[in-house]
Amino acid sequence: MDGSQTPVAASWQAHLMHWLVAARMRPHAHRPIDPQWIRRNMGKPEAPRRYMARSTGATFTRHDATGGWPGGEHVQSAQGRRGAPTVLYLHGGGFIACSPETHRSLVGSIVRRIGGDAWVPAYRLAPEHPFPTALDDATAAYRYLLDEVGVDPARLVVAGDSAGGGLVLSLMLAARDAGWPMPAAIVTFCPWTDLAATGASLDENSERCSMFAGDTIRRATGFYVGNADPYSPLVSPVYGDFRGLPPLLVHASTDEVLRDDAVRVAHRARDAGVTVELQLWRRVPHVWQFFAAVLPEAEQSLTRAAAFIARHTGGNIVDGRP
Repeated sequence: MDGSQTPVAASWQAHLMHWLVAARMRPHAHRPIDPQWIRRNMGKPEAPRRYMARSTGATFTRHDATGGWPGGEHVQSAQGRRGAPTVLYLHGGGFIACSPETHRSLVGSIVRRIGGDAWVPAYRLAPEHPFPTALDDATAAYRYLLDEVGVDPARLVVAGDSAGGGLVLSLMLAARDAGWPMPAAIVTFCPWTDLAATGASLDENSERCSMFAGDTIRRATGFYVGNADPYSPLVSPVYGDFRGLPPLLVHASTDEVLRDDAVRVAHRARDAGVTVELQLWRRVPHVWQFFAAVLPEAEQSLTRAAAFIARHTGGNIVDGRP
């Protein structure tokens, strides 16, 4: 684990959020994984989720499948400015759940800070659609922004959380190998990058993580991997060659079971000559950035991500509030 720049102590809000998330999630950590049940219950209770989305001031517009776009949402900041950054955001959910709607508060918090917009594709989910379907949909969305929307790669950022964070990196490896234009930067929150499940933190943090046990992750991998090789970089980007990729931001929790998925990919990218900003926070739950309205560590992470985006796209931070 790389502990550089890790805060000395977590806020009281982080300790409270850890307890609340653990009370809801840990009872399921060792149970069989039912994708349909997870889809029905992810994002509940709905009232707080909708409140947090509204608090960002962003607008969320459904954008149906067209011209290669797989369907999803277009998120626009109330402070939108010409020439502001555009984000292609790939949502998490273990490849089996979640949607653009479940991630509105998180994506809205980003576009509020950068004064730009984001496109969130509704990529197809496993186990009905295992690898490489999600990657195919992400690739189509990336080409759509370049070819149909006409986004300048110099102001485009590709971002994602958890499974979406790993998918972002797989997308970038595929795009680089295809010779496509690279975006200005990559942003990942708590990325799931190793579907071979070899990270030491799966065991080290199995009892500390507020959301998952190590076995949860090991049992979840098969839904997406299917018959593919889990060590393929397009499945598990931690095993990839990161040469030629744009600057990368990685934020993760010291206590989550996927800590080493984040830390190892940051180190491999840095060793390959990529500019990497790695930051770890203590005691916060997996993808704590959802809670920007109430959690200081979420505000810190999102504000630093916005500064990273601004630095690499020539933009500015518009609004530091949740």
